[in-house]
Amino acid sequence: MKKLIEKIKKSVLIKRTSTILFVIILVALFIALTLWINKLNLNPIDFTKEKLYTLTDATKERIANITEEVNIYFAQYSEQDSIMDLAKQYHNVNNKINIEIVTSTSRPDIVQKYGIEENTNCIIVENGQKSKILLVEDLYTTDPTTYEQIDITEEKLTNSILYVVAEKIPTVYFLEGYSEFSINGNMSYLAIYLANEITGFKTLNTVAQGKIPEDCDTLVINTPNADFDDITTNAILEYINNGGKILWFNSVSTKEQNMPNVNKILATYGIEPFTKGYISETDPLKRSSTAASIILPEVKYSTITKNISSPVFINSSKINFVSNEELENLKVTKNVLLEASETSFMRTNFATNYNGKLDSEEGGPFIIGAELQKQIKEGNTETGEKEKVSKLVIYGENYFVSNYTIDSTSQTPFIAYPGNRQLVTDTIAYLVDREEDIVIRKDTNTVTYTATVAQNNIIQWVIFGVPVIIILIGILVWQHRRRKK
Repeated sequence: MKKLIEKIKKSVLIKRTSTILFVIILVALFIALTLWINKLNLNPIDFTKEKLYTLTDATKERIANITEEVNIYFAQYSEQDSIMDLAKQYHNVNNKINIEIVTSTSRPDIVQKYGIEENTNCIIVENGQKSKILLVEDLYTTDPTTYEQIDITEEKLTNSILYVVAEKIPTVYFLEGYSEFSINGNMSYLAIYLANEITGFKTLNTVAQGKIPEDCDTLVINTPNADFDDITTNAILEYINNGGKILWFNSVSTKEQNMPNVNKILATYGIEPFTKGYISETDPLKRSSTAASIILPEVKYSTITKNISSPVFINSSKINFVSNEELENLKVTKNVLLEASETSFMRTNFATNYNGKLDSEEGGPFIIGAELQKQIKEGNTETGEKEKVSKLVIYGENYFVSNYTIDSTSQTPFIAYPGNRQLVTDTIAYLVDREEDIVIRKDTNTVTYTATVAQNNIIQWVIFGVPVIIILIGILVWQHRRRKK
């Protein structure tokens, strides 16, 4: 009896030791596998429809050829934050882009250099002496039409990287002193957008400076409500003759304006004086439900507008041109960007309460956005002289790039509408000869599972197949041991 008990104890002990050893081996293998996978730094599998955690092809193409060291510091973040999965993919695409989490303890030099406050999450993108700082609120925006939250983390990170590695930052000058519209006043939201793009901007007082600065890549002229003086007129004409580029916004006029110098500059591109009045739309599908003067222009395909959804214009002017023959004589080529529809009309009778078109009023379509190229000097292959061309992009509207809202109850400025914002930033990008910034919109309000057929099969196998196999193996082992007994 004693021998039997000892034999049972010995058998149990052997089995228990084997089990413990087997468990230890499994745990060790699991840890080793986990460490190996972490070392590989694989991209996460992203089944979300919006691909919230995966870099887009647009980003990969733009960062793949960066040859300078770029450091991205994530201040006060942790490895568990979802943004880190996205960030690591930048390094996987290009190992020149380094990702590091920093705290006041691990990197006090970085925290001190950029003045990072305790418990403040921010991202610093750095290349040498150039840097860009992103706060948490910079990584999200709201769709002004649906009020859904939009994730723009990738857009901000990618554009910040492109900003710090750019050889030259284009400079846009805003002419001051002749308009009620100002980049430091009622167009301040545009200033914020430009600050987040790869574009610098300054204001210009031509009376004080006497000329357009040499570093001006594009001159922005907002709706003049007073005529240019001779100093400004001569400075702009000289700028045009040197191949300068101009972005011109012109809002509606409800009174006759005598501005010979303004018209003189516009005439160099074949543009005639603006008509008193504003465009009104009769088609309910091409206007706002709140007012006929809030229109949705038709977007014509061009280099500038190829990525633009319909902008929202209010009280737009129509742009008047000389004949095609006269444009040819001026060596000007015209490319239409935006049009008001055939169902629109030019409201010139402000005394009437009638919402429709009067017989005396002109019907559409109307050009309300155009690009003009004026040949200043022909190229010469024999002497090697290059062709000199001046460009003007003009919109018959100014409010669409302003802080103004549709009405007193609206919280959304016109510039915040996606079509408006992208139209002006892509126009400036075109004029300063820079590729338009990455524009990425990821709706974070709803995340849907949209696996492919192959991915779905794998998931179904893992969810249902593996447990079934384990159960079957358990049954077989149990039956085998039962037979042995």
